Amino acid sequence: MSEKGKRKITVIRGGNLIDGTGAKPKKDSIIIVEGTRIKAVGKEDEVKIVKRAKKTEVDASGKTVMPGLIDSHLHLIGLKTDHFIEEMLVRPQQLGLIKSVYDVVDLLEAGFTTVKDCGGFGIYLKKAIAEGTMRGPRILSAGYTLSQTAGHGDTHYMPVEFVDARVSKRGMSLLCDGVSECIKAARYAFREGADFIKIMASGGVMSMVDRPEHTQFTLEELEVIVEEARHVGKFVTAHCQGTEAMKNCVITGVKTIDHAFYPDDEVIEMAKKRKDVVFVPTLSINWRIVTEGEKAGYPPWAVAKGKEVWEITKKNIAKLHKAGLTIASATDFCGSPLLKMGTNAMELELLVKHCGFKPADAIVAATQNGAKACALEDRIGTIEKGKLADIIVVDGNPLKDIKVLQDKNKIKMVMKEGKIEVNRQEKNFTS
Repeated sequence: MSEKGKRKITVIRGGNLIDGTGAKPKKDSIIIVEGTRIKAVGKEDEVKIVKRAKKTEVDASGKTVMPGLIDSHLHLIGLKTDHFIEEMLVRPQQLGLIKSVYDVVDLLEAGFTTVKDCGGFGIYLKKAIAEGTMRGPRILSAGYTLSQTAGHGDTHYMPVEFVDARVSKRGMSLLCDGVSECIKAARYAFREGADFIKIMASGGVMSMVDRPEHTQFTLEELEVIVEEARHVGKFVTAHCQGTEAMKNCVITGVKTIDHAFYPDDEVIEMAKKRKDVVFVPTLSINWRIVTEGEKAGYPPWAVAKGKEVWEITKKNIAKLHKAGLTIASATDFCGSPLLKMGTNAMELELLVKHCGFKPADAIVAATQNGAKACALEDRIGTIEKGKLADIIVVDGNPLKDIKVLQDKNKIKMVMKEGKIEVNRQEKNFTS
């Protein structure tokens, strides 16, 4: 067989394998990648390497090999400052799109191979990545978000005609009230390229005139949005902080409940019965607002609400975890200095420090469960035969020190779909 006709494989050899399933790590592992997928995983004596193949060898000895990280809720809007109200009013949106190009590179460089954009420019960025114009992680994007009038996505400090994306260049939401408007808004989001629908099912911290416990959208409105997504094989993600809003989302078939400040025992029992609900806490944004939001220039009402919910949120996420529910890791970051892309692995440390997660649990939240939050569990999230080869090599052991994942220089290799996107190995790859 000629050199040109040989099969091309990558062999990742010698690492301590954390496969993302929660199983015990496997020492001296070997992973064979062919094309975009994982061909084989095991120990040296268990895996057969094709002899007549063009090999690229990655020496992972003494390091950790694990799935690429997943952030299941962020916003690719490219904020430049933390004065977000002023920025939304005076800075052209196109500048946010341009900055987002660099934000997604920062995510990839930090070991994030998949991100879920819950309202932002990801619908464009993913196409630019696919055509090879730029580098970045795999992106699922909602594009525009759906909000009721006076809901969390209705930016009350702007004139109403500026809010809706269908009538304003500055709008990032689709305002919809009543069943027929909700159907039309969902269809418009899909027309614009949404991978899933993002709804505002409750009030929040970063909206001026509502509160996290306020319920938004009726059951009938939620039902038709979920149905529209189901018609095209897609799903619904909810900004959802209040108790009643969570119950409504579980009842109507919303896939992921994001932020999840105030679950009660009934929410937990309802989620257990439905089985496929994913909770997506975002401790990082709360922690950053509570500790540095005032100094960074966040509005007093946002800082006050952030401080109000911080302690109860930590306890309730711990409660969800103890109940055995599926929890995916996310940050709600938007690219500003306080919420900088590439620092997203701080969420894992916060889950361990404040919510009773073991490091292994936090890793599952950022890999296997993140894939579930993206409805991609059959393709990514674990290092198993047949899955897409999203793999990182880490200089250190995150099971002993979860903070190692926050040090970009410790992320020695990032592979996405079999392609080595980042190489910080001291030794060069050999062929």
